[in-house]
Amino acid sequence: MEKFSVFVLIVSGFHYVDRIQLHFENIQRIADTTTLPHAMPYLSCRIAEDLNLSHLMDRLVKGKDQPNSLSSSEKLELWDRLKILSFTRLVVSIWAVTILSLYIRVQVNILGRHLYIDTARGLGSSYLLEEADLIDRDDQQKFLASADFLANHGLPKLISSMQTAATEVLKAKQLRDFFNTAILHETIMQILDMFLSMGSPHHWVDCLMPEDPRLYKLAKTSSDETNPPEFTKFDQLMVETREVLSSAEFSNVVELSLKAVAKALVEEKSFQSGGGNLTNGMPLARLLPRIAQICPTLVEEPSKNQFIQIIQSVPEVGLFFTLLYSNMSAS
Repeated sequence: MEKFSVFVLIVSGFHYVDRIQLHFENIQRIADTTTLPHAMPYLSCRIAEDLNLSHLMDRLVKGKDQPNSLSSSEKLELWDRLKILSFTRLVVSIWAVTILSLYIRVQVNILGRHLYIDTARGLGSSYLLEEADLIDRDDQQKFLASADFLANHGLPKLISSMQTAATEVLKAKQLRDFFNTAILHETIMQILDMFLSMGSPHHWVDCLMPEDPRLYKLAKTSSDETNPPEFTKFDQLMVETREVLSSAEFSNVVELSLKAVAKALVEEKSFQSGGGNLTNGMPLARLLPRIAQICPTLVEEPSKNQFIQIIQSVPEVGLFFTLLYSNMSAS
């Protein structure tokens, strides 16, 4: 009888592990097919609006067709602005597609874990005996909708910081300077590294999500002790997300993903075709229109976006989310 009880316990444990694995795979699929496809097109439109280069290109084309319409100093100023803003849009797009795809996956893993536990409690699971504290549908939707924070609120700050970094890195680079695959990759990574090192550690998290609710509610509690604000399940989800994003492990995953996207980008066929190719090298002035052309492909919808697939194929990314979900499931 004792052996039979042990066998039942082992089999039940296997079933529990199988359910965990199936649930983990399902929520990764939800991130890829539902949440990310909702958020990416909106972010793409916002980047295109806030970093529209067409007015600069049009003025330069007009200056070429009508030589007397622009002075030499005006042409140089326009080219310099195009240089800075082209690279700003490029690195903003690289960072946005990388961080949004990772951020949404963090979200669905955190929410999925809570919902799994809530369901297990509701079924009277012998593994999870704590008192139920369910997440209502409004909090779920509000939490997932926070993926649009970057597009709605964080983008101006991100663009400003990236433009500062791009200006610093590009200040010594002239339009006639020779660029090849290695130099472009190095320039992109220098701008990204400078951006990431600006300000306080993990300063970029504030571009992705609102301020930590614990700080806001702590301040409000001290000023109104009779009516302390409620710390909701939505607040808890946001705090957990911020803690993950602020971890050294997540920073490592971000760095590896950015490198993978940058490497794939400079090998993109748009850079390697037409009059000359990046492998053999070309002047920076000839490269800028190609940068403008390739930027939208970085933030294409996920079903067409090779860069999202590249991020997901980074081994450390898969391992990070496996461990993240496993640690949560064990908590």
